Amino acid sequence: MSEQKLAAEVRTEFGKGYARRARMNNQIPAVIYGHGAEPIHITLPAKATTLAVRTANALLSLDINGEGHLALVKDVQRDPIKQIIEHIDLLTVRQGEKVTVDIPVHVVGEVAPGNAYNQELTVISLEAEATHLPTAVEVDIEGRTAGQHIHASDLVLPKGAVLLADADALVVNISEATESAEEGAEESAEGASAAAAE
Repeated sequence: MSEQKLAAEVRTEFGKGYARRARMNNQIPAVIYGHGAEPIHITLPAKATTLAVRTANALLSLDINGEGHLALVKDVQRDPIKQIIEHIDLLTVRQGEKVTVDIPVHVVGEVAPGNAYNQELTVISLEAEATHLPTAVEVDIEGRTAGQHIHASDLVLPKGAVLLADADALVVNISEATESAEEGAEESAEGASAAAAE
C-alpha cells in the first residue's frame, strides 16, 4: 500500500461549532496519537483526504508545518445521513514498525458446478509492517466442492504478516447448492397434488 501525501494544519479550536466551520471550509478535523506523545489536533484537506481513506488502513504521509509524520487511519467518523467525513483518528507510526490491523478478506474464483459457498469472515486480524500493509487477503475457491472448508490458517498471507486471528476460525464454507434441489422438490410436490386432485 503506497502512502498518501497530505498537507495538514495544526488546530487550536475544538467543539462542534469549530468542526462545522472547518467542514464548510473544505477541511476535516483529525487527531494524531500514539508512541506516548501528546495528541496533535489537525485539519486535513477534505477532497484529498476523502480519496485517500477510501481503502482500509490507509497510510498517510503528513506535512505538519514543515514536519513529516507517518500516520495510519484508525477510525473515520461519518455523518450517518450525508456520509461526509466528520472526524478522523490517526495512529502515528514509524518506518518498519509493526501494527495490528483488520484486513478485508476477498473471495476469488468460482466453486465447482452444483456447489455454493458461504463467507463466514469478511475481515481478518493481522500484524504487519505499517508501511507495507496489504489492502486485502484473497481466498481462492476455484473448483472447490462441498465439504471443503477454508480456515484462517489456510490463508496465504503477505510477506512479513503474522496471523492474529484464531487459526481454526472458519473463513469460507463450501456446500452443495440447495436452491435447485428445493425447486425440484416443490415441483414434485405440485405434481403430486395435481395428480391427487384428478
